[in-house]
Amino acid sequence: MEILPIKRALLSVTDKTGLPELAKFLQAQNVEIVSTGGTKKLLEQNQVKVVSVSEVTQFPEILNGRVKTLHPHVHAGILADKDNPDHVTTLNQLGIAFFDLICVNLYNFQQVVEQKLPLKQAIEQIDIGGPTLLRAGAKNFHSVCVLPHPKFYASFQEEYSKHQGISLAFRLQMAAFTFEQTSKYDQMIASYLQNFLGEA
Repeated sequence: MEILPIKRALLSVTDKTGLPELAKFLQAQNVEIVSTGGTKKLLEQNQVKVVSVSEVTQFPEILNGRVKTLHPHVHAGILADKDNPDHVTTLNQLGIAFFDLICVNLYNFQQVVEQKLPLKQAIEQIDIGGPTLLRAGAKNFHSVCVLPHPKFYASFQEEYSKHQGISLAFRLQMAAFTFEQTSKYDQMIASYLQNFLGEA
């Protein structure tokens, strides 16, 4: 798919810079917005209509927020290839809707390192759902646009306004940045945990 229409978006971010403006832009294009926790609260405070992830999954957030987006109704909607008739049929049979945009950024683990928190407390700041969403969206860039950092919000809006959708070239650029980012994130965590070897 060369130009991807954006009809449904998942927004779940730690860095909320520029997010209300992006969400209002999406809302003006009649994009359905799905969100979680603090992101959902911020958008609602800015008069943006939001669907809760729990409404999509029909399952509550559990384990103090450790599990909220890890669900087939989320990930099948991200990973399905829109050009594959079997994928389309499967989602239709299961009542799962496609996602077109995944706007996610990660917990700030560098801040955890700098704060020198106890290990048990620090690992609660290791993001699991975020990297999973990002990697799923990046893998499926032929069918999904992943938006991994606020610095890309303006160019995303320019792309959309120019094409009434998002070009394949832009989606590939975002996918490459995403995998680079998640790789660095995992390396930072690995280096941090290695400092505790012998103490466990």
